Amino acid sequence: MYAIVDIASQQFKVEAGMEIFVNRLKAGKGAEVEFDKVLLVENEGAVKVGAPYVEGAVVKATVLDDEAKAKKVLVFKKIRRKGFQKLNGHRQKLSKIRIDAIA
Repeated sequence: MYAIVDIASQQFKVEAGMEIFVNRLKAGKGAEVEFDKVLLVENEGAVKVGAPYVEGAVVKATVLDDEAKAKKVLVFKKIRRKGFQKLNGHRQKLSKIRIDAIA
């Protein structure tokens, strides 16, 4: 059984027991969250597609970590023949969640 769900304006294909990183959620560590923007649900070959969302479908998850960081992205700027070089780094903050159930 899997579902395609909209979490923080991004779409994810999720299954029960899966751990994923999503854009930072307001819920703190250990909090249980529910996502009701389910676009598609597949259960043993039976597929339900929403228009735009499947009615009554809910994905329940637990926040494992709300301070996780993504890999560093390096931003390098250079203006040739002028001696200008600048290197910046950025790490996006993410939330790690575990999918508990698809109902």
